[in-house]
Amino acid sequence: MPTRTQILLLALAGIFGIAAGVGSFTFAYAKGHSYLTDNPAACANCHIMNTQYEGWLKSSHRRAAVCNDCHTPKGAVNKYTTKASNGFWHSFGFTTGRFPEPIRIKPHNLEIAEQACRSCHSAIVGAIDAHPGERLLTCTHCHKSAGHM
Repeated sequence: MPTRTQILLLALAGIFGIAAGVGSFTFAYAKGHSYLTDNPAACANCHIMNTQYEGWLKSSHRRAAVCNDCHTPKGAVNKYTTKASNGFWHSFGFTTGRFPEPIRIKPHNLEIAEQACRSCHSAIVGAIDAHPGERLLTCTHCHKSAGHM
């Protein structure tokens, strides 16, 4: 007769096995491997992002930047931490139907995009920010559809 500890360990192993199986299936079904790349088509795996992807295809930024250039921070750890967090919350929102229509960028992700704008366009931003005493404007204040038509 198995001991109480053995039963508990078997139950935990079963739960872990089921979670690993469901997670692996979901990762494969959702083309999870594509999110590890810089291919913008990965962002359109979820039909919710089709409008943004099509807008990027028509924008001038298509020749200069991919989604990750604007929507993830610099550095591999920061980039993939952000991608993992966004991926989880995007999946959660899509699965539960809890996302705004039209979708909107969250404040933290807007800060990341703002820093990307300022990095790529540093010469222009430097000239604008050089006016002392004026309120610092965000890039999206004037360029709301930059990157997405």
